[in-house]
Amino acid sequence: MSISLMPLPYAADALAPAISADTIAVHHGKHHKAYVDKTNAAIDGGPQADAALEAIVASARTSDQALFNNAAQTWNHGFYWASLAPKPSAPAGELLAAIERAFGSTAELTEQLAARGAGHFASGWVWLAAKDGTLSIEETHDAETLVGTAANPLLVIDVWEHAYYLDRKNVRPDYLKAVLDNLINWQFAAENLARGTCWTYPG
Repeated sequence: MSISLMPLPYAADALAPAISADTIAVHHGKHHKAYVDKTNAAIDGGPQADAALEAIVASARTSDQALFNNAAQTWNHGFYWASLAPKPSAPAGELLAAIERAFGSTAELTEQLAARGAGHFASGWVWLAAKDGTLSIEETHDAETLVGTAANPLLVIDVWEHAYYLDRKNVRPDYLKAVLDNLINWQFAAENLARGTCWTYPG
């Protein structure tokens, strides 16, 4: 059994104009696919050939940097696609209560996510996570992931340049604003909070 390229949970043009179909085609169809293909090549015929992606990430973290990078990027991208949705929404219920306890308001949370994303040096990821009984904003560099850590990821924003360069050139704050204003899948975040354990990559 090999790791599969997670299908998008919406049409390739569904996130436009915030994220164009051209960006999705390159980001999902080339970048994400390349991570999947390299992960599969690395595990082919070995002891992890039938392992779940999360187990591959965990075992490679301290033993095989190249495999870790590709497996973690495969997982991170799947989680990113699930963190986005075509229709604007708002947090509710326990998620909203947790946001208000930790940040005061959803507006303050999104402002902090935008600031952390804009300020993140070079490539990486900005996460909303549940950690030590409260919500927190976490940053990881390059392929680093929250899989297998003490923080349970609720949603993530990709701040690698390939996530926005075709649409926004080097203006990362415009991309962050468009995503945070229009595309966050708060239902997905609520499900991750309620479950209390890390999301599982589908395939």
